Amino acid sequence: MIAPEKLAAFVLVTGLTSLVPGPSMLFILGQAVWRGARPAAIALAGIEVGYVLWYLLAALGLGTLAAQVPVAFTLLAIGGALYLAWLGVKALRSAGEAAAGSPGQAPARGRSARPLRDGFVVAISNPKSLIYIVALLPPFVDPRSAVVPQLVLLGAIAISLDAALALVYIAAGSRLARAMANPRTRRWLDSGVGLVFIAIALGILAELVLRGR
Repeated sequence: MIAPEKLAAFVLVTGLTSLVPGPSMLFILGQAVWRGARPAAIALAGIEVGYVLWYLLAALGLGTLAAQVPVAFTLLAIGGALYLAWLGVKALRSAGEAAAGSPGQAPARGRSARPLRDGFVVAISNPKSLIYIVALLPPFVDPRSAVVPQLVLLGAIAISLDAALALVYIAAGSRLARAMANPRTRRWLDSGVGLVFIAIALGILAELVLRGR
């Protein structure tokens, strides 16, 4: 099964990823600010249904890969750690842009009468979601144990954290919208997230190297 330190690192990475506003969170924030808490909560349900589908597809594919080609799964884990480090560098660069006074991204407006459908479409129409999930899961999985249960556990944790943080966005929509538009706030948030991501990626790579000896 998953080592406790890896599970804690996954929770930290997933929580920080959900905390930084991406397309889905900005959509939820926009719904909360302009339409109210109830439509935003319905849109959130649609987004999480889309994420469940992405995680199921990723778990099936990665589980098969780990069973049939263990070396390929290890290489994928290394690639995932490097991807995580790249996300950290990207966050640090974003912090630099905020320090330079680059304008923040505004929450996406939306007034559709079908927030559940809209949320699902937002999640499922973003292929980067699947790429991110496929890259994120392998570094935290121990291929020496049953892989699919580990992937299911990680997926359940990620979706639960994402939903919990999204509910915070909904509850404090207007205040969070102003805070995330503040370059100073975004600079500190992005810097912290970037450093944490890089540190976790380096730890994963070190553990993979030691395991291979």
